[in-house]
Amino acid sequence: MKLHELKAAPGAAKAPKRKGRGTATGQGKTAGRGMNGQNSRSGGGVRIGFEGGQMPLYRRIPKRGFTNIWRVEYAIVNVGDLNDFEAGAEITAETLREKGLIKKPLGGLKVLGNGTLEKSLTVKANKFSKSAVLQIEKAGGTAEVI
Repeated sequence: MKLHELKAAPGAAKAPKRKGRGTATGQGKTAGRGMNGQNSRSGGGVRIGFEGGQMPLYRRIPKRGFTNIWRVEYAIVNVGDLNDFEAGAEITAETLREKGLIKKPLGGLKVLGNGTLEKSLTVKANKFSKSAVLQIEKAGGTAEVI
C-alpha cells in the first residue's frame, strides 16, 4: 500500500453543505443564518475576545512579568558532546550543525561545561562558560571567542 492509495473509511469523508443554492436544499435564501440580526448580515458578528460588553478575559487577568526585546538566545552545546569530533578538529556553529548537535545557530553559540572532554579541539563560539573553558584547556585544546 502506498500513500496515494489510501482512502478514507466509509462515512468518514462528508461533502460540505452547499449553502444558498435554492430553497429545496434547506440551506437556501438565508443560508442557515436566520432572518435578522447582527450575524445574518455580511461582515456581521463580534470581534475575537468580545464578551458582549463584559470585561473580557484578556483584560480581567493580571499581567505579570517583562519581555526583554533585546534578549539574545544562544544555541547551546555541552563539552561532552564534542567528543564526536576527531582530535585536533576546529569546531564552529556550522560544523556542529552538520553533525546535528544544534538545529539553528540562533543569536550565536554558547558552550557549556557539562560532561567530560577527552580530545584536544579548537572550539570557536560566541560564549563559553568558565567550566567549559577549563575542560577544553585541560584536554589540550583552545577556546576562541568569536
